[in-house]
Amino acid sequence: MAARQLDQNSMTVAVLARAAGSTPDTVRYYERLGLLPEPPRSGTGYRRYGPDAVDRLKFIQGTQRLGLRLSDIAELLSIRDTGTCPCGDAVTVLHKRMDEVRSDIQRLTSLLQDLQHMVDQLPSQDCPNPEPGVWKPPLAEPA
Repeated sequence: MAARQLDQNSMTVAVLARAAGSTPDTVRYYERLGLLPEPPRSGTGYRRYGPDAVDRLKFIQGTQRLGLRLSDIAELLSIRDTGTCPCGDAVTVLHKRMDEVRSDIQRLTSLLQDLQHMVDQLPSQDCPNPEPGVWKPPLAEPA
């Protein structure tokens, strides 16, 4: 049975990282955070991951692309690890993230309007050199 476990857990951290399109440092970081369970080690102390680690790492990467925080991902993984469907919890976490994205969109839309207003205030052609330390062009002196 030990030989079979060694076969199933045959990936080093570098091989796992490459299989998932990540880096060994990221794999170790996720392990320290508890997102990846601590794998068995070889007789020489090397981490040995099984194929399930690739799926878990890809799940983590996919949820990060959705903008979920590592704490949210850890919560979903812990529920998933119990064998219960995390769907209800996933809906809650995703709705929370959607609300955050909507808020970010509002903030960025306001920022875009502010930037456009600044651009509109700049002269379009004969722009004088700015004074040192001042980004706005000097006002023309009255004649």
